[in-house]
Amino acid sequence: MELEKDTYKTILKPSEEVLFKEKGSKFFGYAFPVSSEEDVKEHLENLKKQHHTARHFCYAWQLGKSYESYRANDDGEPSNSAGMPIYGQLQSFDVTNALVVVVRYFGGTKLGVGGLIQAYKTTAQMALETCKIVERTINETFLLKFEYPEMNTVMRIIKDEDLNLVNQKMELSCEFEIAVRKKDAERIFELFENTYKVAIKRLEN
Repeated sequence: MELEKDTYKTILKPSEEVLFKEKGSKFFGYAFPVSSEEDVKEHLENLKKQHHTARHFCYAWQLGKSYESYRANDDGEPSNSAGMPIYGQLQSFDVTNALVVVVRYFGGTKLGVGGLIQAYKTTAQMALETCKIVERTINETFLLKFEYPEMNTVMRIIKDEDLNLVNQKMELSCEFEIAVRKKDAERIFELFENTYKVAIKRLEN
């Protein structure tokens, strides 16, 4: 049985600006960590202010811990000659929650579709190569409710299982919020569910 993937890779911070030149055309490449389409829009607007005389702002992004959504945009270049080669590099580096933009200044000589694909692919690759790529775990979050006397039992399980305690409210009635790796989530849920006087519920992430 194939185990469900519970990790994803993303970039830690924006890339350095990279420049690729081909037959007079200049291609500036950028990679950004993003968590929503709003973030994407913001980065594109900033780059358009920065490069207000550029002809094309081609980009691709991938979003979601399970890599569930993506978009590639050719921005006026021939179909699939810019956005898809950029997206191909996001796949090649296996990153999500990331945006790569390549800004092109036309140099007067047409590169042809093959030349464009190569140029956009190379620029995207150069931008991603300057990034620090990190692996994160996909977690599920649970809320534990119990009375103070059960504290030792709960803490022992948390310590034994090396669980991440996100929030805690310690009074006569205690509430702990814990984050558990997706692959361990069912087992941990059952563990607490079968613990006397401890209530557990799943929180929406």
